[in-house]
Amino acid sequence: MSPLRARRRGSRANRVSVSRGRTIRRAAIALLLSLAACEARVEEDAEIAPAPGPSETPEVTSACVPVIFEDTAFTHCTANPAEHAIRMVESTADGVPYRNFAAYAGSRGANAPPVAFAMNGGMFGEDGHAIGYYVEEGARLKSLNRSDGPGNFHMLPNGVFFGDASEGWRVWDTDRFYENVTSRPDFGTQSGPMLVIAGELHPDISPEGDSLRIRNGVGIDPAGRAHFVISDEPVSFGRIARYYRDVVGTPNALFLDGSVSQLWDPATGRMDYRADMGPMIVVEMRENGE
Repeated sequence: MSPLRARRRGSRANRVSVSRGRTIRRAAIALLLSLAACEARVEEDAEIAPAPGPSETPEVTSACVPVIFEDTAFTHCTANPAEHAIRMVESTADGVPYRNFAAYAGSRGANAPPVAFAMNGGMFGEDGHAIGYYVEEGARLKSLNRSDGPGNFHMLPNGVFFGDASEGWRVWDTDRFYENVTSRPDFGTQSGPMLVIAGELHPDISPEGDSLRIRNGVGIDPAGRAHFVISDEPVSFGRIARYYRDVVGTPNALFLDGSVSQLWDPATGRMDYRADMGPMIVVEMRENGE
């Protein structure tokens, strides 16, 4: 082979080697750039990935339902002993009456059981204190009132709503309570008049009187559940009494108040305020069935 031809062949080999080297370097650079881009996308995705949200809070179902009876709107709330506990509340630790749900709600501790609902709970004086039998957390703060007098409270027979862990919740007329209750209940409140007594309407309640007020009451059914009913419009004694007798079927039912009747239902956001009140009946959720 001539020297000239050998030089040409060597030149071509060098060019091929250089070309292959450049191709390899370009491929390596492209690979590095691709890896860098992937890392950037991973970091970007990590930055914008949403943080895990809190677990959903179980929806709270109201224990209260709207009803219509004889063309009148009522709200009917039911307390079940298996799910609820009942307590009376009137005043702060210093003896100052709360007078409204907002003041009481603001005083409840963070670890207090959830409130299912609450209503005004019995007759009271101008100072906000109960005028009849009243027991709170097992302590009797007012003795049984068996005297005569004016007003709804003294429309005899009046009665007592009370309860304890051993005997459950009850509504009895005042004379029956006086003659039969020998131990102090966990809670109790006296009001009047009775709306239903042993399945019959109070003898002095007219079927449809002229006095129309926002009214509420309480009665216990044969299964031991407490039924709290408040009218959402002015109603007569006779109509709310018939609702207890004919619809709820409670053997006894007690009138709690009129005009100042109010309901607090946290599940629906309802918190009434019509006027300052006295004792409150607070129905709390039992935790773990305790």
